[in-house]
Amino acid sequence: MQLLLGIFYFFYFSIIGVYIIFLPKVLAMSGYSASEIGIIFAAGPMVRFLLPFAFIRGLQLNNRSFNTALVITVLSSLAFFFSIESFYKLLASNIALGIGMSLVLPYIEVISLSSIGKERYGKIRLFGSVGFVLVALVLVKFLSSATVALSFLMGLSFLTAVIAFMIVKNAHKTEDKKEEITNDINLLADWKLWLGLTLMQVSFGSFYNFFTIYEIDYGVSLDMTIYLWTFGVLVEIVMLFYQGKLLRGNLLLILQITTFVTALRWFLVFAFPQNLPMLFFAQSLHALSFALFHSAAISYLYHLYKHKALAQQFFSGVTYGLGGFSGALLAGYIYEYYPKYLFLSSAFIALLACGFLYLFSRDLKKSL
Repeated sequence: MQLLLGIFYFFYFSIIGVYIIFLPKVLAMSGYSASEIGIIFAAGPMVRFLLPFAFIRGLQLNNRSFNTALVITVLSSLAFFFSIESFYKLLASNIALGIGMSLVLPYIEVISLSSIGKERYGKIRLFGSVGFVLVALVLVKFLSSATVALSFLMGLSFLTAVIAFMIVKNAHKTEDKKEEITNDINLLADWKLWLGLTLMQVSFGSFYNFFTIYEIDYGVSLDMTIYLWTFGVLVEIVMLFYQGKLLRGNLLLILQITTFVTALRWFLVFAFPQNLPMLFFAQSLHALSFALFHSAAISYLYHLYKHKALAQQFFSGVTYGLGGFSGALLAGYIYEYYPKYLFLSSAFIALLACGFLYLFSRDLKKSL
């Protein structure tokens, strides 16, 4: 099972690498305007945000819906070939891909946590980071046309679907029983927790969408900026490998620490945009602000709620979906009108995330 999970993460996050690194360039090569590309890529996070609410309204999250999501993922990736020249067809294909992939990952995350445990999760999840880096290094050498990138997208989607199907087939036959559990997730009752987790992703909007542009505008070369990105992924892999012992501790405290460290990270990028040693130090904090935060968050939600699969769906949808969408939109406006303060605003948002997580932990102690 561990081998299958490692292969799944490798292929799944290779798809993410193709999607976020190369697909925008493919669309630009195909004649799409910046606004059209923005609309297409905004659709994914919104789908991820809206999808979990469908399960509250009665849609069942089980093996059948999971297998349907695998088929949707493969067919939608194939549809990119036939819709690349039509904005609305491409938008529909992208929405379908978002639906498929948004269902697949949370379902596998539950199997990972239940079968290998939170201590060993990072050592398996790191294969996703390796896949992300490798596909970037390989595809950049071969990206001569849109067909090449779309072929990678389709091939990786098919391999991901095959491995995911094998994982679910070989997993313990307990998923159906788990899905019969009454939904115990109340976003309003636990609003401080969910707001804190979401604000953390909002703070990443500046980094994911504008870090390269920001550094180049301050005179840092493109090559050096790529080195900064690569270094961040490398420290992420190291943390995923060694984080097991940390996850045995107080997960809520880890979330508070990692959000505070993230605020410090963004402040350093704001204060020292041209200082390479400081920028590399800030990137080293990616080990905490992404790798450790992500593992602690999914582990905490896994133990907090009985409806574990839906909890992972909401984590993916609310935080990465709504948070990612809002973060990208907010960062765009800030960078257009107040570019100097882009990462200062991110630091403030991350600090707010830390504050809400602290308030949630304090309320939790009072209720015990």
